[in-house]
Amino acid sequence: MSGHSKWSTIKRKKGAKDAERGRIFTRLIKEITVAARHGGGDETANPRLRTAIQAARTANMPLKNIENAIKKGTGELPGVTYDEVVYEGYGPGGVAIYLEALTDNRNRTVAEIRHLLTRYGGSLGENGSVAWMFHRKGIISVPAAQTTEDDLMMIALDAGADDIEREDDAFLLKADIASFEAVKETLEKNGITYKSAELTMEPKNTIPVEGKQAEQVLRLMDALEEHDDIQSIYANFDIADSVIEAFDA
Repeated sequence: MSGHSKWSTIKRKKGAKDAERGRIFTRLIKEITVAARHGGGDETANPRLRTAIQAARTANMPLKNIENAIKKGTGELPGVTYDEVVYEGYGPGGVAIYLEALTDNRNRTVAEIRHLLTRYGGSLGENGSVAWMFHRKGIISVPAAQTTEDDLMMIALDAGADDIEREDDAFLLKADIASFEAVKETLEKNGITYKSAELTMEPKNTIPVEGKQAEQVLRLMDALEEHDDIQSIYANFDIADSVIEAFDA
């Protein structure tokens, strides 16, 4: 599929592993805090906060953690102020990498990101160097057991979704930013519960990577995932499933 990155699939499958390490909670708390700071603590009037809370609930985050993160964002509780930062660069084989981070120390974070990219055969680029290779999309995951692809397609496409595909035991709906909230609301009105809903940067085209470069790319992705300040990683590589399975073994 044009524009589809294996990394988006890998991230979803790695979700349970990340949760065991506790990093997913840290990232979600940061996102909830920043969303509340920018748009207020009322999730009904703050789409970004609503999406973050939905992700936290899906990850089984305790309600108290969610409430505290919101209060830190609105100033009702003391907390760290995070800056939203984007980093762009390249990995082995010319793979484009787009990183979204939340940090309380820009100088520290950029130095650490530059070090990781260089260590694994990549380089940090200027702002705008790879952003044009991606477009912003909303992706909603619906358990396949809930509905048929045809029924879901009729409901979602009428609401503004522009694509649907099957991934394991779920349907993935894709929508432009302008239609993202409308698609979610339409699913809810039709009694369809989605597992997750997130905004992503989808590559317009992908770069096949093989051999040692493929292993280098996967090592770099893992290293970036381990960094506490990085919230999201987007890349335009395409690596054979057999290579990914061997790497994870």
